[in-house]
Amino acid sequence: MEDKRRGERAEHWARLRFSVIAPLLASPPQGGELGAAIVELSRKIWKHPVTGGPVRFGASTIERWYYRARKAGTDPVSELVRRVRHDAGAQKSLAPALVEALGAQYRAHPSWSYRLHADNLVELARRTPELGRVPSVSTLTRFMKRSGLFRLRRRGPREGQEGPGFARLEVRSFEADHVHGLWHLDFHHGSRRVLTALGRWETPILLGILDDRSRLACHLQWYLSESAEALVHGLSQAFQKRGLPRAILWDNGAAMRAEEVIEGLRDLGIEPRPTLPYSPYQNGKQESFWSVVEGRLMAMLEGEKELTLAMLNEATAAWVEADYNRSVHSGIQKTPLERYLEGPDVGRECPPSLALRRAFRLCEIRRVRRSDGTVAIEGRRFEVPSRLAHLERVSVRYARWDLLLVEVVDPRTRAVVARLYPLDLSKNAEGRRRARSEHLPSSSSEHTRGGMAPLLERMLDEQRSSGLPPAFLPSPEAKGEEEVCP
Repeated sequence: MEDKRRGERAEHWARLRFSVIAPLLASPPQGGELGAAIVELSRKIWKHPVTGGPVRFGASTIERWYYRARKAGTDPVSELVRRVRHDAGAQKSLAPALVEALGAQYRAHPSWSYRLHADNLVELARRTPELGRVPSVSTLTRFMKRSGLFRLRRRGPREGQEGPGFARLEVRSFEADHVHGLWHLDFHHGSRRVLTALGRWETPILLGILDDRSRLACHLQWYLSESAEALVHGLSQAFQKRGLPRAILWDNGAAMRAEEVIEGLRDLGIEPRPTLPYSPYQNGKQESFWSVVEGRLMAMLEGEKELTLAMLNEATAAWVEADYNRSVHSGIQKTPLERYLEGPDVGRECPPSLALRRAFRLCEIRRVRRSDGTVAIEGRRFEVPSRLAHLERVSVRYARWDLLLVEVVDPRTRAVVARLYPLDLSKNAEGRRRARSEHLPSSSSEHTRGGMAPLLERMLDEQRSSGLPPAFLPSPEAKGEEEVCP
């Protein structure tokens, strides 16, 4: 859980740094004005990502973040994450004799706590100097967990041994200074129903994505539901057609608030900008576009009696490229395509399809089942590779609608560690198994002990050598037994 908190803090800091410099990326200052813009940002007060208190940043710090993000390409947020130490996660090596002694002690007392193992190992090393120096409790604990020496539940003698509302503000029109500086996105319920393959009439929902400055329709597609899966499907196509924008403005719909969508935009370095509550006018360009869709596209489909979803999408794709993007827009007195090509442009190249698929996934912590090394995701079990099965928890990334791509990632850097596959019971029935760990000691050891623990033996020796009688009186039932003499 500590790794999860550290990873979350690093991610929150990276997002704050990106939000500070996002205006500079979305609307780059003119020549000679960058310094003044950075100084203006240094005067603003921001919310601390951990404590929530006010915080300000120096101009040199903001300038360093800005240039690091510019060089990052498609993923500026990851570039702004604090660097991981070169020795992070490194495990100190233990002497072979100490490993053997620890293994023997664990086999004899698997229910001991990690601290009790460490204390008794210190006493054993005092008696046997050949074992060397015993590391700290935390180091020994990490080594035991990595080697699969987990603490087991203590069993009884009869059990087996198995293991605020916003202020009223004036309304003003706005426009981005650069192409791809801001996109608009929204869903629109169509005025006509379509005939599905199952023979049912359903109301289609149009996903529309517009560029703010040029009014260009980046992508339009009809779906049967307003879901996060549909949003990611359409948004990925818009990225592949036009490139990556700097920010996207949308309402607070459930699909927009999905974790997969938010994580994907942040991984791609795109700032999500939800509209204020009860303020649909902020996305007014998108609302105005729906009237054009209904007044021209849907009007031309009135004579089509049996309209299907495939036919509607084909007609929409043809109309938006041949009519809307090439017709003069009353707001800009140019065609959206001309305004789009004129620039200036702050868009970025779209990453490959696999990178987009990997971006739009949520990140969660899952507990690894110690019995068979699996994790549960959306009601299904996935096998963790043997080299990671010793971990108690793993950070996994997946999309709830796409369980074909589930991966274990490093929570600090988001780097992919391994891919997970569904549990194959038939394949596992063949009986092929690997050894759990190379660090487990052999069963034969000269340090295998029976009877009393070393630490308790030392305590008894000190008690007896003090010359004081034991601090108790023999019970009446002990008559006839040998009593301890002072």
